[in-house]
Amino acid sequence: MIETLTLTDFRNHRTCRIETGGHKNIIITGANGAGKTAILEAVSMLAGDRGMRGAPMTEIACFNGNGNFSVFAGTSDDTELCVYFNSGDTNRHAKIDGDNANLAELANHLRIVWITPREDRIFIDSASERRAFFDRLAASFDSAHAGRVARHAKLLTERAGALKNGADNNWLDALDSQIASTAVAIAAARIQYAGELNYFLDNVAVSVDGMVETMIMASNAAGAERSYLSYLKSNRTLVNDKMVLDGVNKSDFGVFNIKLNLPANLTSTGQQKTTLLNLILAHAKLVHTKTGASPIILLDEAAAHLDKNARDELFASLGAAQAQVWATGIDADIFASVPDAIFVSCADGGISNII
Repeated sequence: MIETLTLTDFRNHRTCRIETGGHKNIIITGANGAGKTAILEAVSMLAGDRGMRGAPMTEIACFNGNGNFSVFAGTSDDTELCVYFNSGDTNRHAKIDGDNANLAELANHLRIVWITPREDRIFIDSASERRAFFDRLAASFDSAHAGRVARHAKLLTERAGALKNGADNNWLDALDSQIASTAVAIAAARIQYAGELNYFLDNVAVSVDGMVETMIMASNAAGAERSYLSYLKSNRTLVNDKMVLDGVNKSDFGVFNIKLNLPANLTSTGQQKTTLLNLILAHAKLVHTKTGASPIILLDEAAAHLDKNARDELFASLGAAQAQVWATGIDADIFASVPDAIFVSCADGGISNII
């Protein structure tokens, strides 16, 4: 868990320091534009990727500053983590206990997952948005999963270019072989994650549906790879100068509300938010069970769209979760029942007080 968090020239925070005092729930309140979400974004960058907004580094650096920024965290196991960016650089840098480190190494120390207002639409948005969401969760346990997804997208682009340029069959055979093996590995990871997540879910079920996933469940990974490779070889014709190809690039995750006997996308906005929060809490339990680590959960405007009963259930679940939760909201009063919480008041890009 994070014990101290220090931001320097990050968004609208010139300097900001939070001491959690070992509390499991850190509630950050304040008016719109006060810098609440920026604090969560800073924590998210300690996962080693681009953070929950995916913003360019130059946009994150404090306006009218020197173009640099840093995020420093001290954890409960006495590890010091730092992500920083210097004006003129092309990417961020990381330090662990004061020594230079690869950004990917940060994920070995903090496992971070988040929900922002963008994810509130995950059940009604496109399949690509759901794939990205669940792939990010699955990568919590399989560090190579995100890399495989990116590699698969790159291979598809190369294949489309090869078809347009009339590449010979030997080159296409090599590409298709790589695509098939990568696709099967991606599908297998998705199936495993959905199955493990379901174990920790109540009244909600997650499924993944797609050509390659169906091939794996019908036989095994080796059989699926042969079947998908055969499909690729038989589909080398462009349609209106475009490559039309089924596979893990078309797969979709389904979420079903068992209690209401409805797909999540057909439930109310508040029920969808409750389902989404249940997914994240189940993910936290899965992380703790598989790794022994207590993940960091970031909830931006967590109580939005929730009635009092739903909020009370959420706060009770937060108290029972094996995780540290950082949540934002405008009104501190609605978080009054959150157990083991410390309240941070955010104003004008700084911390005015900690209650």
